[in-house]
Amino acid sequence: MTLTDDQVVRRVLAGDADAYATIVDRYHDRYARYAVQLVGNREDAEEALQDAFVRAYRALGRYEARERFGGWLLRIVVNECRTMTARRRRHDHRFPDCDEATWATAERDAATGHPSEVAAEREELNRALARLPVDQREALLLKYVEELSYDEIAVVTGAGTSALKMRVKRACARLREILQEAVCV
Repeated sequence: MTLTDDQVVRRVLAGDADAYATIVDRYHDRYARYAVQLVGNREDAEEALQDAFVRAYRALGRYEARERFGGWLLRIVVNECRTMTARRRRHDHRFPDCDEATWATAERDAATGHPSEVAAEREELNRALARLPVDQREALLLKYVEELSYDEIAVVTGAGTSALKMRVKRACARLREILQEAVCV
């Protein structure tokens, strides 16, 4: 029998700390993919994700069952990724290296192309993503990779729906420009 997130949370709060592993198993891979794309490398993303799971565990008493647990946890992951990105920028003033990041759209297209072509396209897309401002990249990834609605993204990021729509629109336009520049080179 598969327990719901709320049932698992109740078990953890009742003293069954081992039940939290169910939450980690359930959300780790999906949110790790998002964290890598937002932060820019696997090591920092894993650290941010681990911090997010620890923070969520400590805050379980404040989780309200009326909201979707996955959305609540994603807000924590987003905040940890933002913190990680800001911390890295303070320490080395360069943009994150996205060579290891995976891009969901490229993954879906991978079945149709030659592996070397797909890898080159994915690498070019990751470089283009890395050039976007963080707020635009975050909105774009939440919309098209995590497939959240604008209302859900607003809850996760704290930004207004119209601002998010503009960020996604600008991110798409800028991404097109960057990719077009790469083709013309």
